[in-house]
Amino acid sequence: METTSSEINTNQVEIDLGQQAEVETKPVHEATLYAEPIYHIGSFAITNALFTSWIAVFLIIIIAISLRRKLKEIPKGIQNFFEIILEGAFSLCDQVTGSRTITTKVFPLAISVFFFILINNWLGILPFGGFGLVEKGGAESVFIPFIRSGTADINTTLALSLMAVVGANIFGIISIGLWKTFNKYVNLKALAGIITKIRREPTVLVVAPVTFFVGVLELIGEFAKIASLSFRLFGNVFAGEVLLLSMSALLAYGLPIPFLFLEIFVGLIQAFIFSILVLVYFTIASQDHDEHDEHEEPAHAMT
Repeated sequence: METTSSEINTNQVEIDLGQQAEVETKPVHEATLYAEPIYHIGSFAITNALFTSWIAVFLIIIIAISLRRKLKEIPKGIQNFFEIILEGAFSLCDQVTGSRTITTKVFPLAISVFFFILINNWLGILPFGGFGLVEKGGAESVFIPFIRSGTADINTTLALSLMAVVGANIFGIISIGLWKTFNKYVNLKALAGIITKIRREPTVLVVAPVTFFVGVLELIGEFAKIASLSFRLFGNVFAGEVLLLSMSALLAYGLPIPFLFLEIFVGLIQAFIFSILVLVYFTIASQDHDEHDEHEEPAHAMT
């Protein structure tokens, strides 16, 4: 059979269109500020960040159970490794809190937060990028990875920050009482002192309103803590993932390796900073400022 020139041109157009369609439907992986859903249970969306957080919790449980079952009086192997880490961390907590009592109470929470954030940070940079879903949207297909660091999602870091700040205030209520904790922020005692001390100390007319206003600033500071904790952790981890993705796009082999080691270090530092701040917040919340003032008053009176 002879093939006409029109048939050849038609076939060539079909081939070009097919190649163009393949190019257009090639999956695209873009770094997004929000976590992408990978599964739905009814109306509840399971995102890749949530899935990674579940993996982190699962790994922590497995490690804890394994260590608990293999505890020995003379540690060796992985038990020895974790005992060295925990002893060093406990000693560091003593230096931060300045009190063995506070350290004993807060250390389990701080070390748990440390490991949760650390595993999340490191899971996000492991080479699991090839596992995911491909969703078709318009002319492009979007690739959604199964693994995304939980701390690269603002929802996770916000939840951790709320836990730290609210937990610190609850710890303060348990340690020094509800009334003293409340007076840290709404210092009614300072305002009441205007009536009781105005004859002996006229300066109380200036000092008391300033003291009350400082309490209001501390209340505002609690909300600022939530914002700073959540955005600091989220920003550093998300920026690291974007950096690795950008380097991989430029050159998939070799170039991302130095940045990968950098992000491993950054993930460790961010987990350390967050856990130390949790210790600091709990320590400050458990301190009774009125006791310090009572101890200082006789010294001022003697001078």
